[in-house]
Amino acid sequence: MSKIFAVGDIHGHFDQMERALDLIWSDGGHEAQIVFVGDYIDRGPDSRLVLDFLIEAKKNDRPWTMLLGNHDDYLRLFLEDGNVFGSLSRANVPWFDPILGGAETMESYGVETSGRLHEDILKDARKAVPQEHLDFISLLPRYHATPEHIFVHAGIRPGVPLQDQDPVDLIWIRQEFLDDPRDHGKLIVHGHTAVDFPENAGNRVNLDGGTGFGRPLYPGVFEDGRVWILTETGRQELEVKKR
Repeated sequence: MSKIFAVGDIHGHFDQMERALDLIWSDGGHEAQIVFVGDYIDRGPDSRLVLDFLIEAKKNDRPWTMLLGNHDDYLRLFLEDGNVFGSLSRANVPWFDPILGGAETMESYGVETSGRLHEDILKDARKAVPQEHLDFISLLPRYHATPEHIFVHAGIRPGVPLQDQDPVDLIWIRQEFLDDPRDHGKLIVHGHTAVDFPENAGNRVNLDGGTGFGRPLYPGVFEDGRVWILTETGRQELEVKKR
C-alpha cells in the first residue's frame, strides 16, 4: 500500500504546523500525500495565518486532503448565523470563552472580543474575515476513506455504515466511539480529543496530542499496516496501547 501522512489538530499554531510539515517532507518528500483531520483554528495565535496557508496550498494543487473540525465549524456558524453556542458538549459556553479559544481566532483577524456584545463582534468579524476563508471551511469534507483507513475529525458512530453516519457525529462524537473496542473494518484516524501524546488503540489512532494546549504537533505515518509518529530523530512506531 502507498504511504500516507496525517496531521492532527493544529489549533492556530502556525509554527507547529510548519514543524510537522518539515518532518513529513524529510520522510516522504514534498509531494507526500497528507490528510489534515481538522481544527485549524482557535486557542493558538495564528488561526488566520494557518487558513491562509492551507487555502494557498489548495490553490497550488498540493496532494493534501483537509477535513472539517468542530472548531472550524464554529467560525462558519458564527459568520453565517451569529451562533456562538455551536458546541454540543459545551452548549452554554460561548465560542469566545477561553476554554474554546474563539477570541484568539478573532484577534488573528484584528477583531476584539473582550467585553463586547456578540452582535458587535459579528459585525466586525463579517468585515474582517475574507469570504475566501468562509468558503474554504464551508466546503471541507467530513471524512476521507482509503482502502485501509477512514480519516475523520472526531470519529464515527460504531456499527453505522460510513455513508449513513450523522455529519454531526463525524466532528463531535467522543465516548461512544472512543470506548468502543470493536473492529470498524478500517483503521479510524482522528483527532478532536486531546491526549498527552498520539495514541494507537488498535481500531483507531488519535493524533490530537494537545497542540491546542501547548504540546508539540506530531504527524503520523501509515504504511504497510503499521503506524509511526514523526519526531526530530525520525520515525517512532506507535504501538497499540493496552486497554
